[in-house]
This record gives sequence, C-alpha cells and structure tokens, in this order.
Amino acid sequence: MPPTLRLLENIEDMFVVEDLQRQVWGMDDAVVPNHLLLTAAHNGGLILGAFIDNRMVGFVFGFPGLTHTPDGPQPKHCSHMLAVLPEYENQGIGYLLKRAQWQMVRHQGLPLITWTYDPLLSRNAHLNIVRLGAISNTYVPNMYGEMHDSLNQGSPSDRLQVEVWVNSSRVRNRMSKRPRRQLDLAHYLSANTEIINPTRLGDAGWPQPSDTPWQPAVIAQSAGEPLPENLVQAALYLLEIPSDFQDLKTADPKLGLAWRLHVRTLLQDLFARGYLITDFVYLRGEYPRSFYILSHGERTLGE
Repeated sequence: MPPTLRLLENIEDMFVVEDLQRQVWGMDDAVVPNHLLLTAAHNGGLILGAFIDNRMVGFVFGFPGLTHTPDGPQPKHCSHMLAVLPEYENQGIGYLLKRAQWQMVRHQGLPLITWTYDPLLSRNAHLNIVRLGAISNTYVPNMYGEMHDSLNQGSPSDRLQVEVWVNSSRVRNRMSKRPRRQLDLAHYLSANTEIINPTRLGDAGWPQPSDTPWQPAVIAQSAGEPLPENLVQAALYLLEIPSDFQDLKTADPKLGLAWRLHVRTLLQDLFARGYLITDFVYLRGEYPRSFYILSHGERTLGE
C-alpha cells in the first residue's frame, strides 16, 4: 500500500521530523531543528511527510534560493534533505516524495530544483539521475568538511550538485507514470562508448579503481583548455563507480578513499571539458556494476 503524503506546517510535525532525522543519521549536531523547519515552512519552504499507518516514515525538506546565471541571480528551490526510515527503504517512498516536491515547486512557478548527494552512492545516483531526471556538472570536494554520522564518517564529504529543470521535457517524461525505456550497458558498448576507468576485482572481491591516467582520445590537453575547432570530442563516456560503496568503505577504508579521490579527479576533469552527467546504468549480477553516462554539451538538457 503506497504511503500517504502530506504537507507539514505545524510545530508538532516538526518535532517528528527532528526525531526521524536522528533515527536515520544518528547525529544530533546534523539535525535541522524544529523552529528552523517551521520558519522555512511558513516562508516559502516545503516540507512533505510520507505516512504509513499514521506513522511518518520519510520526509523531504527544501526552501527557496537563488542560482547565479550570466543574466544575474535567478530563483530556485533548494532541496536540502530527503530521509526514509531504513525499514522502509527500497519501496519507492523517496521517489514519491521528490515527485510531490517537484509538483509543488511547479505550482510555485520556480524553474529549477537543486540538491546535493554523494557521487559514490549508486542507489542515490539511480534515483536522482534516472528516475527524477536530474543532471550535474558541478563537483564540490569535501563540501561539509569532516562528518561523523554512520553514512559519511571516514571519507571526505564530496558532493555532486544536481539540477532538475522543472518544466523541461526530460524531467516531465521521468516524472510521468509512463514507463521509460532504460538503456543498459550493452546499448552503450555496442555504440563504442568508452569506459574511461575500466576496473578489476581485487582479491577480496571489491572493484579496484583504474590506475592508468585517463586522457580523451581526441587530444591530450589540460583541463579547461578549449579544443581546436576542427577536433570533435566524444559525445558520450562511461565512468564506473562501486555498486556498494558503503560496504566497500567499511571493509577497506583505504580503498574507499582511493575511490573517492579517483572519481573526484575524473569528474572534475570531465566537467571542465564541458561534459555533464545525464544518465546512469546499473548492471545486475553476482558482481553488480554501476556507471555514470556523461554527455558533451547542454543539448541534452531538454531530453
């Protein structure tokens, strides 16, 4: 049975949201307090709760903000938190909350929603990029500094900032209830799309990041330098990440840090060359594999 979604606007609800944060992240110093939640909710912010049997099992929280463009500051919705109780994960509740948030932001007339997430979390990448239609070309190293909660401790708090362009056909198609045909790894490989960091399994069964420096096939250049006009960059690249970074990091912290720095270097380089993340592929199997799809240029934004 799907959860009931409700807009949260009173102080009693905010106490419950506080408690749910502690259950998910286990840290008091990371909890957004009830008075700040209430103030945001009464001043253009949105806090939506998901309820099963009258129990709040998840919420999403965001507030109005500004994004800086060549034409000056433009309004947006900054989505700050999404949480679902562990026993209710993998039931589509996060997607339902984000979809309801998108619908309400549309009614507010804001053109853009942004948020951040850890680029090494495969499940979050699938939700954000595949199901919600987000794109990204912004990588922020160690955004929140050292974090001590169970999900983030022991690794720099690197984040991708993603963008959901509220009225684009890309986002409307993904938010619709019509199933979307998802390309898998075989489709990309049959089109000769390069995996820029092919991995191997180590003795313990964890994927090892490539130790061969990557350069685009068309030219070796410093990040950010323009290509000569007569050269064309590849339209697509595949970039692999671990399919279960949390367990990998727990089992082998040194390997977890190696993956963090490896993906940081590659994504910062690709973003500087004009690429953006537009899709994500998860390959099931005994050893699952996960890949970001990076496309060149802004032509993909409306797809």
